[in-house]
Amino acid sequence: MDSDDDRDARGGGGPAPAVEAAAAPGGMAGLSFPYQIVAAVALAAFGVLACMQLAMVFLHVAPSNTLTKQHGAAVDDWVYPEFEQNWKLFAPNPLQQNVAVQVRTETAGPEGPRTTAWRDLSAEDGRAIRGNPLPSHVQQNELRRAWDFYVGSHDDKNRANGLRGTLSEKYVRRLVMLRLGGQDDGGTILRIQVRSEVRAVAAPEWSDEKISTGPSYRVLPWWKVSADDLPEGAGQ
Repeated sequence: MDSDDDRDARGGGGPAPAVEAAAAPGGMAGLSFPYQIVAAVALAAFGVLACMQLAMVFLHVAPSNTLTKQHGAAVDDWVYPEFEQNWKLFAPNPLQQNVAVQVRTETAGPEGPRTTAWRDLSAEDGRAIRGNPLPSHVQQNELRRAWDFYVGSHDDKNRANGLRGTLSEKYVRRLVMLRLGGQDDGGTILRIQVRSEVRAVAAPEWSDEKISTGPSYRVLPWWKVSADDLPEGAGQ
């Protein structure tokens, strides 16, 4: 018969190995009951928000229908300006121009009003976006869409087409003054003038197409700055 020492050497004389504990449940099941409730409510809220977002964007791009006729204002309030959708990328003639919005100011100084040089607001937006892995929708589109809004609601002589024209003028003024603040080059801003600089996109190197990339300008009249145009907290 084997001795106790022989059995111990073969591992047969020791205590039986302990049964491994059952693996703890993962996911929400591993949370305590109060945390399960919080997680379930958060997931439900996220699901409702996602469904609302999809529904609002669908109604925004869908043809006119009963819902949009009754609740079009609510849809626009939800979509603009962060979630606006359009089909310009897929249009028969995609955008082939670079449009820059520029501004100059007339400021008050000790020797009287003086006019500053043109300041390229679009170039400033471009520098802020370049190198940013997650630029905001506002950074990319706010100024561009404001200018599109103005151009679409005015004729070639900068005359407003109805109430939307007046609204677009106020929007552009306020947006420009938000960028400038109440002062420019240390002087209080009295008037602003906005213009667009349009340059055609150059043809690719492999193309024989000849395209002029020289600038063309659309210059708006001088606008007098009022208290309503200033950002909150800025003095005039």
